[in-house]
Amino acid sequence: MLKTILAGLRARTARLVLSSIAIALGVAFVTGTLVLGDAVEAQTRDNFARSARNVDAAVHLSENSTDRDNGIPADFVQKIRATNGVAGADAREFGSAALLGSDNKARNALVQPLPTTEKLRDFNLKEGKFPVKADEAAIDTKTAQVAKLKVGDKLKLLDEENAEHAFTIVGTYQQGASSVSMSGSDHVVVSPEGLRTVIPKQRVYEIVAVAKDGVSQQQLVDNIKGVIGAGYDVQTGEQLTKETLEQVGDAAGEIRSVLLAFAAISLVVAGMVIYNTFTILVAQRTKELALLRCVGADRSQVFRSVLAEAVFMGLAASVLGILGGLGVSAGLQAFIGSVGGPSGDDFPIRLPISWVTIAAGFGVGVVVTVLSAVLPARRATQVAPVAALRSQPDSHDDVARTGKIRIIVAALILAVGGAAVYFGLQQEKEEPALFITGGATMVLLLAVLFLGPLYVGPINSLFGKALRGVPAKLASANAGRNPKRTAATTAALMIGVTIVAMVTVVAGSGRETMLKKVDERFPADYEVTSNVYSQPLGQKFADELTKVRNVEKVAPELTASTESPQLPYAYVTGYPADAIGSLVRAETTTGPLGTLKDNEIAMREKEAKEAGLSVGSSVNLGGKDFKVVALVKDNSFGTGIVTLPAATGLLEEPLKGYQKLLVKLTPGTDITVARADLERAIASSPVAVLNSAAETKAELNGQIDQILLFIWALVGLALIIALFGIANTLTLSVLERTRESALLRALGLTRGQLRQMLVVESILMALIGAVVGVALGAGFGWLLVEAISNAEFQISYSIPFGQIGIMLGLAVVAAIIAAALPARRAAKNSVVAGMAEG
Repeated sequence: MLKTILAGLRARTARLVLSSIAIALGVAFVTGTLVLGDAVEAQTRDNFARSARNVDAAVHLSENSTDRDNGIPADFVQKIRATNGVAGADAREFGSAALLGSDNKARNALVQPLPTTEKLRDFNLKEGKFPVKADEAAIDTKTAQVAKLKVGDKLKLLDEENAEHAFTIVGTYQQGASSVSMSGSDHVVVSPEGLRTVIPKQRVYEIVAVAKDGVSQQQLVDNIKGVIGAGYDVQTGEQLTKETLEQVGDAAGEIRSVLLAFAAISLVVAGMVIYNTFTILVAQRTKELALLRCVGADRSQVFRSVLAEAVFMGLAASVLGILGGLGVSAGLQAFIGSVGGPSGDDFPIRLPISWVTIAAGFGVGVVVTVLSAVLPARRATQVAPVAALRSQPDSHDDVARTGKIRIIVAALILAVGGAAVYFGLQQEKEEPALFITGGATMVLLLAVLFLGPLYVGPINSLFGKALRGVPAKLASANAGRNPKRTAATTAALMIGVTIVAMVTVVAGSGRETMLKKVDERFPADYEVTSNVYSQPLGQKFADELTKVRNVEKVAPELTASTESPQLPYAYVTGYPADAIGSLVRAETTTGPLGTLKDNEIAMREKEAKEAGLSVGSSVNLGGKDFKVVALVKDNSFGTGIVTLPAATGLLEEPLKGYQKLLVKLTPGTDITVARADLERAIASSPVAVLNSAAETKAELNGQIDQILLFIWALVGLALIIALFGIANTLTLSVLERTRESALLRALGLTRGQLRQMLVVESILMALIGAVVGVALGAGFGWLLVEAISNAEFQISYSIPFGQIGIMLGLAVVAAIIAAALPARRAAKNSVVAGMAEG
């Protein structure tokens, strides 16, 4: 029997190649994801370990400390340096300052002092040297590229009074991963003396120490505890490393889980391709299998022979998939590196291969292939020996739409999915609603897969009515000849398109809603914001803006945090009274937002309900009572909207300025001219940045498009596998219909018409899968939009027809490509040789 199996594999190698590629792609995604996860984990561990390297003891404020805002006392550094067993100690501190780039505009920068102990420097020098003098500085590699600065250039930092301090850049460095380095700000290292010129106030968040030779880490910790007293957490270097790496493990695991979910989709699609392939092969080998039964092979031997072919295919595909997975991982790492920042050094490409990855690759490839081949193998055992004595028409079971058992199972799955959707939509919180409803849509998708043979016929007939010409009509007849086969072929594509369409619809709905919110909330023509949080825009600057030509009104925005006995956390947003309701709008439960008095608040509806408040109630903020005159559905204003004087009165420190100024132009003003005037006006402030609603929308669109591009890329592999399935089905159908094609040629069908017939057949199958997928994706997208919408934030359902149209167009183009080789092969077959088959 082994010789028979090997001979069969040699004879059908070409037929199994496309199926092997489908499985290889699925395995490549799985192994690539595992390799990527290991690479991300290794890289992030290295980065985090950099902050703990050479550290023998670390001092932090305890969680229940009452002095967390001020940090560790600065004089502790000298105490720890003088402690027995300490070879060196340094404070880790940072402060915020404004960095002037080459465009003379400021950005947030975190400024750190250079540790005096070389071993305790948690960054690697890349070029030049570290600063020694008070007027020298080093910048990290990302800052150098973003701010367009290099070694030898002058660096300007602004202190709290906007006074400039010049430094000479003497080096660049690469950071490890820490709360400071991942803040999103630019980073500068100066000498301890240089730091005091820009940031006089010292805020130490950590003190690290190195032990002398012969002193253990625990002994050092005990010595330090005795010196600094209670109220502080002192860790050994090993404990610090372990704690940071535990945090990293979770992050790497989340990335791996998300990618594995998409890999699972690809494997499901690949499994369907394999199932379809073996179903067709078994149907084509009816006479061969019957002859085996005639010469003495029993059912179990036939079953094992088909599964043996599946095992061989799975092993071969797994080898290719594991090798391909390295390329997938390298591509994903390059993508992450490009998205994460301009410096490729921050995320070098690594390809760690573990035995777990190799075992997973072979396990997934072989198991998916074998499981997909079980049902066709079982059908092979049902071939009667007498079948060897007759021709091989399509059996009634092959051409039947579906059976009663399948319909009953599909109905049960639909009921379960429907109940899960209802349960998900009843959830008040967005996260459980999203997960439950999302899972329910996948259950409904499974039911639709079971019902595939029922709907492919009518949809094919509908498309067929629009076709003209003999080749196209023949193609429609071929596509509808075997509903089960067509359903299995189109199902793989349908899954991928459904998920892409669903994500696209949800993202498109979110995009439209956010753009409407921008228009509704800010009728202002422009916003002037401070690009540096610690450097707000002063009142004098706001007054100067009001004098700009064609500016009708300037409304400052002020956010104030405060305390309330009725709320766990409170902060309000203040505007001038005459701007509320005109320049500032918000949807309320009591009608349009009107002008407020200084003792009134338009309160967030959710917080009001949680505190048992309603319109007419009073809420205590910062020791003052505010009357609730409206309930705001929007959560963008914090606890609520108050007047500018009221927000100013809630500040703990004197008002320094505003983070944002809303600018309203005189009606009929030329926007281009007005922008040029405003640009000239804000040039006097290094921190002022001009934005418009259009620019805000463009930024939102860019972020959403980037997410969609990543999702499309991940699901794209499943779509490629599905198209391989269509190509595979057509290739096997060409072999199966050799005599039929020859007969059509004998009746007058030209080679070109035969090729056209197969191309149209491929397009029909792609359209069936794509159209059903788009319809399901749109429906499932609506369910998800309903699930994550609530009274406070209602998402408007929107279908991005342009992107959906592009998807359908790509499906047609891909179908034409998939049909190219099968059509060429069919046209090359000899009419005489074809008629002799069968």
